[in-house]
Amino acid sequence: MPSLKPPRNCTFTPGDWSILAAYWYPVALSAAVQDKPVAARLLDQELVLYRTSAGVTAAADICVHRGAPLSMGKLKGDRIACAYHGYCYDQAGQCTEIPAHPGGLIPAKLHLQVFQAKELYGLVWVCLADSPAGEVPAFPEVGDAGYQIVHVPPLDWAASAGRQVESFCDVAHFAFVHENTFAVRDPAVPRYEVQATPYGVHADFTSNVGNVTDPDAATQTWRRVYDLHLPFLARLVIDFPGAGQQALLNAASPVSARRTRVFSIVARNFDRDKSVDELIAFQHRIYGEDQAIVERQNPEDLPIDLGEEVHVRADLTSVTYRRQLGALGLGRGFTA
Repeated sequence: MPSLKPPRNCTFTPGDWSILAAYWYPVALSAAVQDKPVAARLLDQELVLYRTSAGVTAAADICVHRGAPLSMGKLKGDRIACAYHGYCYDQAGQCTEIPAHPGGLIPAKLHLQVFQAKELYGLVWVCLADSPAGEVPAFPEVGDAGYQIVHVPPLDWAASAGRQVESFCDVAHFAFVHENTFAVRDPAVPRYEVQATPYGVHADFTSNVGNVTDPDAATQTWRRVYDLHLPFLARLVIDFPGAGQQALLNAASPVSARRTRVFSIVARNFDRDKSVDELIAFQHRIYGEDQAIVERQNPEDLPIDLGEEVHVRADLTSVTYRRQLGALGLGRGFTA
């Protein structure tokens, strides 16, 4: 089992890395891990993902023989084979073959550092710690026959995971950042309810801001319910007036302190016969509008110290989120 030790050239402080490493993060679409190894990176830890009959294995992307990336190798039955000398490892990371010495003794040290991995909601999730701090948050719409499930292709942001999540849950930027997609002219934010929860933050927001490119949307009432699961996952449920419900999973996977891969799932119980491509393109437009701003924010990382930026009533969700992150024990090093 892996020890809780930051990887080489880690961009987080050791203390912050140890806290963040105890959580589950998506690192790839399940559909992307099939007949060849896949490289991924989580909290600066280089990973190789490979599928066997036992499921997906997540291991440090390094052959312990001579340090070659196993993601450059190939699958050989139920094993992954290194591209350098052909050493083979099974689903548990144990070396099972040294081609240069057929039938010879295999040193006990020829064992990969394997991390906990699971597949849920069409995603591969990894936890780097021996003992995870909880389970993957529920997204009950997946598996419900009444919902159409759409996986948005992962998005790569040159920004911190905390800044990305805060942007996703911000209710005061619609009229400015999203004026070309779903904004309304009136930027006023109605009072809304926010609660700190055992898992993170719950916010209930009702306004006349729709979630479609339609001027008539502003004549209706739209309800958005946000649930932020620490540290970097948010679930949003939008009530479409008279049309049903749309749920979005936004999981910000911290590649490094200032690089984030965003995994997004959309579930809707209406318009299930409409083009998936159109839905994905619309989500890409919205995310792109946010990304253009967030990648230029300074400081680059999310300030947990509330005194470092100015807050107003409309910022209640982000203020509560930052306090909850601070309660995890994350230090100033997290804010760079």
